[in-house]
Amino acid sequence: MGVRLVVTLMAKPGMRDDYAKALKGTIDITHGEDGCEQYELCFSTEDPHKMVLLERWTSAEHLDAHMEAMRARGPIPGGEFRAESGGNFERYEV
Repeated sequence: MGVRLVVTLMAKPGMRDDYAKALKGTIDITHGEDGCEQYELCFSTEDPHKMVLLERWTSAEHLDAHMEAMRARGPIPGGEFRAESGGNFERYEV
């Protein structure tokens, strides 16, 4: 069964574009990972500090492998642009 991960990201005021640029390398790498069907950064039209990362994976195992790869790479780039409220993760079956 496929898995959708919705990651809400909050940037510090005026830093959304810098945050998005910092994430580009991670996004590019992830597109090449086995089981990645979608890994797309979207910008809120209602909140200038909010972004959503939409992920779709072929299976929970593929998502788990991605998460392990992310941990192995170290801190996610752009942390200096992330707001204290940071964001959240929501996982869905598809």
